Amino acid sequence: MFNILKKSVSLSVVMALLSVILYSCSTDTVYHENVLLPSEGWDKNHPVVFNVNISDSINSFEFGLNIRNTTSYRYSNLYLFLITEFPNGNISRDTLECILANNEGKWLGKGWGDIKENDIVLKSSLRFPLTGEYIFRVQQAMRVDTLTGINDIGLSIIKE
Repeated sequence: MFNILKKSVSLSVVMALLSVILYSCSTDTVYHENVLLPSEGWDKNHPVVFNVNISDSINSFEFGLNIRNTTSYRYSNLYLFLITEFPNGNISRDTLECILANNEGKWLGKGWGDIKENDIVLKSSLRFPLTGEYIFRVQQAMRVDTLTGINDIGLSIIKE
């Protein structure tokens, strides 16, 4: 009888864990991807490219970047160019400044050790004007050819 009770308890635990996992996977995340940058640095002529298929032009979304940097990154901010190619071929280009440390030099991102992660919301209540494939290019716009200390760049689109 103890074996039956033991199997019943372990089955309940497995079912509870499975429910938690399935619930957490049912978020409104439309797109989320991080790209690991070369360890030797991020060349200004090599943008990170994200191809995103958008099928909803009615609802609004939160659009953001994820930046992982080392504490040896020598700047407190990161300038980026965000080049967006729309499904109809139109292109827009924005210059962004991402603040990674405060005026006292304290890193703003979360994380322990020498890696900090910043989730930066670029736009809330964003509505995509067209459905189809969008191409987002993120290019470092610092005044150096090869930028070191930035490990990953990510893009996230979440339904609000």
